[in-house]
Amino acid sequence: MLFLWLYMFYSCAGSCAGLATRGSPAPPRAAPPLPQLLPPAPGEPGEESSLEEQRAAPDAASPISSFFNGSGTKRLPQAIIIGVKKGGTRALLEFLRVHPDVRAVGAEPHFFDRNYERGLAWYRDLMPRTLEGQITMEKTPSYFVTKEAPARISSMSKGTKLIVVVRDPVTRAISDYTQTLSKKPDIPTFESLTFKNRTTGLIDTSWSAIQIGIYAKHLENWLLYFPIGQILFVSGERLISDPAGELGRVQDFLGLKRIITDKHFYFNKTKGFPCLKKAEGSSKPHCLGKTKGRTHPDIDQEVVQRLRDFYRPFNMKFYQMTGQDFGWD
Repeated sequence: MLFLWLYMFYSCAGSCAGLATRGSPAPPRAAPPLPQLLPPAPGEPGEESSLEEQRAAPDAASPISSFFNGSGTKRLPQAIIIGVKKGGTRALLEFLRVHPDVRAVGAEPHFFDRNYERGLAWYRDLMPRTLEGQITMEKTPSYFVTKEAPARISSMSKGTKLIVVVRDPVTRAISDYTQTLSKKPDIPTFESLTFKNRTTGLIDTSWSAIQIGIYAKHLENWLLYFPIGQILFVSGERLISDPAGELGRVQDFLGLKRIITDKHFYFNKTKGFPCLKKAEGSSKPHCLGKTKGRTHPDIDQEVVQRLRDFYRPFNMKFYQMTGQDFGWD
């Protein structure tokens, strides 16, 4: 009976209120405020970021969204492979990309030598998105011989870690020539390009294939802006004979856990250098492309010996500067 009485009372109250206000529209009732489930964004309480602010920070993704859509944040590189051409930089980059904490640009940006006027925002936009704890990298071998590159990289970040892959300068010069020859079959012979005057035996150091291998000269320029401990020198020869060993040094230098080991490599006898058992994002073996491991043309051994004699004092100085003996004759 009590429940029935209460039901009749509230029903009557509702209908009576409706009759009392009939003939004049009832004022709209304000909706109750929704509970604030998340704190307001930084700034004024509850203030929404402007369209300009959103455009200015397009990469601010949460860890959850990064996990699901593979995004993250684009950052300027913390490490750069700066050289040298035909030293093994492509192999090193491909090997490093196996590491889950390394994210790298595939193509060479050439920012600090050819595209500097485009600005750091353009350069940053080229970088892959990374999550917290991952390292952003790029490689452009021509940086090592570009006079302006050290100052420009230092201006971006004095803490940038630099990696230089070096190789016997004579073998490197021949490899450099071989690459050019594959694109321009009508170029002069290696022997004729090596000398300003073959009769006098004067080496033509203006030829880039020769000039790049004077490592000590180029390193002096870098040491004006970076301490020697901030530059890692990787042996191109050992990268072939002991890839896991060299990758161990690189991972230590970058502050990474040693994940890339012997189990990641196998030696390809046809190409003559190591390949990955599994490349980044693939379950299949991966070797570098057809342009790597080209057969070198036969070079006059007298010319080869003259080049070895020419490079020897520069090599000795390079060993002293780096504290490493690379074993080049």
